[in-house]
Amino acid sequence: MRILVVEDERPLATAIRRTLESEGFTVVLAEDGIDGEWQTREQDFDAVVLDIMLPGMSGYDVCRRMRVRGDRTPVLFLTAKNGEYDEADALDIGGDDFMSKPFSPVVLSARLRALTRRASIGDGPPLAVGPLRVDPAQQRAWAGETELHLTARELALLTYLTHRAERVVSKQEILDHVWDQAFDGGPNVVEVYIGRLRRKLEPTPGVTISTVRGMGYRLSGRRA
Repeated sequence: MRILVVEDERPLATAIRRTLESEGFTVVLAEDGIDGEWQTREQDFDAVVLDIMLPGMSGYDVCRRMRVRGDRTPVLFLTAKNGEYDEADALDIGGDDFMSKPFSPVVLSARLRALTRRASIGDGPPLAVGPLRVDPAQQRAWAGETELHLTARELALLTYLTHRAERVVSKQEILDHVWDQAFDGGPNVVEVYIGRLRRKLEPTPGVTISTVRGMGYRLSGRRA
């Protein structure tokens, strides 16, 4: 797997590359946001590791530009900040995961394996719930005739909810199936992603993600 690491702290970038390469990853380094954004346009990667505070262009802007042009490569943010608002910002602009510094490069590699594994799930037939269609093999989803532009994590969550359509799934079930045991964030990350999916599904009548208080979420669909 090819990983782009955009990190301006050279000792940290070197440590990350050494660990990832020892576990079989191919690693490309970029020291600023401008070079990192260029790399995402010129090369194909299985995942991108982005520091938020970068010279030239922030990690937020790099990720935002990727998503605008339709690049759904999984993005894991690195941040020296440790606040829920920074984490929410990272997810809201299209990130798939985040880690706060300092962190273990070994845990980072485990998180990357989880991200790429979920992004490459290709088994199972297409799924349909009302006007919603999800094709795991193609990694694509449609609401009616409109294709949904989803990040890898959003697609994994929507696929899981579609598999469990009309049934209530708890936050913990979602974390267990869509995230990974190495994930060190709180269950509120599920709320963030449910909110993002709701906004993207909102224009399509007949598809709802409802909250069942004290229990979890239910995806429902009906044909018009």
